[in-house]
Amino acid sequence: MRIHYFQHILFEGLASIGQWANQKGYALSATQYFENSDLPDIQYPDMQAIDWLIIMGGPMNIYEHDKYPWLKSEKEYIRAAIDAGKTVIGICLGAQLIADVLGAKVYPGAHKEIGWFPVQLTGEAIQSDIFGSLPAQLTCFHWHGDTFHLPDGAVHLAKSEGCENQAFIYDDRVLALQFHLESTAESVADIISHCRSEIVPGRFIQSAETMLKNGDCFFDGIYAAMRGILDRLDGDRFPVCGRDL
Repeated sequence: MRIHYFQHILFEGLASIGQWANQKGYALSATQYFENSDLPDIQYPDMQAIDWLIIMGGPMNIYEHDKYPWLKSEKEYIRAAIDAGKTVIGICLGAQLIADVLGAKVYPGAHKEIGWFPVQLTGEAIQSDIFGSLPAQLTCFHWHGDTFHLPDGAVHLAKSEGCENQAFIYDDRVLALQFHLESTAESVADIISHCRSEIVPGRFIQSAETMLKNGDCFFDGIYAAMRGILDRLDGDRFPVCGRDL
């Protein structure tokens, strides 16, 4: 299988998704916007050359077109991938971009979520093939301020106390995750190092020390959940071993 991914900033890569793909022996290619800031220099693969598109996170907002002119072409490619029947996965900013191209509103949320907080599966998620074998509640890593409305036709999968729309799936193959289920110890340390200025007092904002300390309790659970979701999207339907620690 051929997976192409969009990476918006140096310190937000595939993390555990890359580990899964490498273990499967799948081909990986990338569009790295932080290395190609000029719109004419950005090259996208032919749609026939990819099977999956994965859109990672980043500190920008989906509506900052003046600051990030490549957002327009990125959204056009995401829309084309969805229309072409590809499996499309968005993480955080990537989830917001999917919501936007599907016609839903993306806007600043009532709360920023930064740290380890539980998400709860909806009834629809518990009944779904993709999410149904996951724990009903799972503590995940978060780092976001914006949120989104659900696109028409999307199935609401998860919510948290601080954010109602944490995940959705569209057409059984387009998955948007607001939380960072792909996080590893390295990726959490990287985002804390580069975005420490965002760690300010807030109801759903943890200290850097708390985030780093608590990660050891939760990485196994989110790794199992991420791997299980990817396996199911890939066509392997077997039970996931994972629980909220």
